Amino acid sequence: MTVLFDRVVGVYHFLGDRIPRGIPCVEPKPRRNNPWLRNNQPVVAKVKAQGDIRLAINQAMALMGNLQLTISRGDRVFVKPNFNSPDLFPAATDLAFLQVVIELILEAGAEVTIGESSGAVWRPTRKVFNQHGVPELARKLGVELIAFEDRPNDWVQIRINGDHLSKVIMPRSAYEADKMVYLPCMKTHSLGGAFSGAIKLAFGFVAPGQRRNFHLSHLQEKVAEISLCWQPDLIVMDGRKAFVSGGPNKGQLVEPRLVLASGDLIAIDVEAMRVLLEYRASNRIPANPWELSQITTALKHGLGAGEGKYIVVE
Repeated sequence: MTVLFDRVVGVYHFLGDRIPRGIPCVEPKPRRNNPWLRNNQPVVAKVKAQGDIRLAINQAMALMGNLQLTISRGDRVFVKPNFNSPDLFPAATDLAFLQVVIELILEAGAEVTIGESSGAVWRPTRKVFNQHGVPELARKLGVELIAFEDRPNDWVQIRINGDHLSKVIMPRSAYEADKMVYLPCMKTHSLGGAFSGAIKLAFGFVAPGQRRNFHLSHLQEKVAEISLCWQPDLIVMDGRKAFVSGGPNKGQLVEPRLVLASGDLIAIDVEAMRVLLEYRASNRIPANPWELSQITTALKHGLGAGEGKYIVVE
């Protein structure tokens, strides 16, 4: 009965989603240079996570370089996890993983805000937060937690020059942050274009009323064009477990036991897909990940490194 009730509430939220009105139009956030380079090429760090998640994340960051390359004392850092549904990791961000990353940012002297908007049939987001224990973690760490749809006036309309999108409605709280950190999971996506990683994570920023319409056509291309609004300063991907089929909330589970980190949206997603392709599974990831529409669209708009233009360090 509880499951049925939750689904009815989710459908109500989905059908009731509206595009905010009277919100200001702004320009995309200025693009910053990727500081995570080696031989002038973007880096993707790939580390085996044998048990201690703090150790694995620290090792990934050490391979990339010092966190202070991008996070400075006093920065307002927006952390975007994946709490699309109440399902457990890798459907959603592991709470211990989230805690370690936030603690590292706080230790660098920055302020942290966590923000998310769950998928349509699982909203309201605050319910998903509660099911994962996120409010308790936020209180413990002394950081702000935002469910985007709970703030009807917290939106800006960002003008972009995409082929399929001209304006994207995004949270003002994220737009006004000094730095952005993404925490994607590693998984396939049965509806959202084969794969859900760093590029797809930005979909959770979009105002629910506009997000629903994205599914009508060219979803993968639109997903990539969202990142014309801004790009993350740091991406830390939890690949200790992954879905190699199904997704985003349930699927065939494998355990790559990896942590990936990068400042490049395209490079980290391509490397993650290469990991998933090592497993025998039924999914829609192309044998050559560079052929996925998310990737080709992101490349067209200069949102990351091209084939052979980045370095993997292990």
